[in-house]
Amino acid sequence: MVTERRGCRINACLARGNYPLRPTTSETNLHAWSTAARDAFNQHWRLYIFEGAELAIFMISACFATVYLFDPGFPALHLIPSAAVRRLLMGVAMGATAVLIIHSPMGKRSGAHFNPAITLSYLRLGKIARWDGIFYVVFQFVGGVFGVAVSALVLGSSLAAPTTDYAVTIPGRYGTAAAFFAELFMSSLLMGVVLWFSNRPSLANYTGYLVGVLISMYVLFFAPVSGFSINPARTTGSAVFANVWTACWLYFTAPLLGMMSAAEIYLRIYGPAGVLCAKLHPDARYLCPFICHYPLHRHRIEPAAEG
Repeated sequence: MVTERRGCRINACLARGNYPLRPTTSETNLHAWSTAARDAFNQHWRLYIFEGAELAIFMISACFATVYLFDPGFPALHLIPSAAVRRLLMGVAMGATAVLIIHSPMGKRSGAHFNPAITLSYLRLGKIARWDGIFYVVFQFVGGVFGVAVSALVLGSSLAAPTTDYAVTIPGRYGTAAAFFAELFMSSLLMGVVLWFSNRPSLANYTGYLVGVLISMYVLFFAPVSGFSINPARTTGSAVFANVWTACWLYFTAPLLGMMSAAEIYLRIYGPAGVLCAKLHPDARYLCPFICHYPLHRHRIEPAAEG
């Protein structure tokens, strides 16, 4: 009789939905993940917006420069008949934009990645928390699309013309394989330069300028080969509006493979202690959101507490 009464009480509790069942392991993990995601978003949501805004600005600059230099409706195409000179001017515009972003207050706060391949490389290096990395990547993709959307609203049909086509990235006349290896080379070199200079306090202030120079040279020499992307979110932003997804896989795989390879080589040579921070500019006046040991950087949570 005692067992029957106990069974009745259990059944009654189950029927009311208030029996204190122990959560399963999957439910516990899901709750922990959602809590970690919410905490990361509440603490760093401004940085995520900054990352999206940085790529949006970069895309707006790319779209405007493409229209002004390559649309027949604008005088540059007629005044500067040399395609190489126009690519050089395009490269200078894009490189200067990158330098300004990296040295801006936004860039000094968020780290100025504005590229999922860079963020994921720093995630591999253990310099950025998992949920920060995830949100960085999501907002970078959103920012890329938003930047092209703003450009399309302002520039109208000029951005959709065949000679501009939303600054879309597609393989050039040398084919897909050449485009893949061009993107791979550019990405690995860029990440190698960033890691080498940004992790040396005496040289770190020059990292942004070197990134700008590399971008300028990449546009000049490699735009005819791959269209110059080295950034999956940049390619996506243009492809969404141009509806051109030709060999899109290579603009996702080559930059990630190139930057991850450079990060892995650097890590094998210099070890974890050789990677100080994930910022491209080391300005100590701004709090560092990363798992960082850069001299004089300040944090809301000490790096030891993040482990």
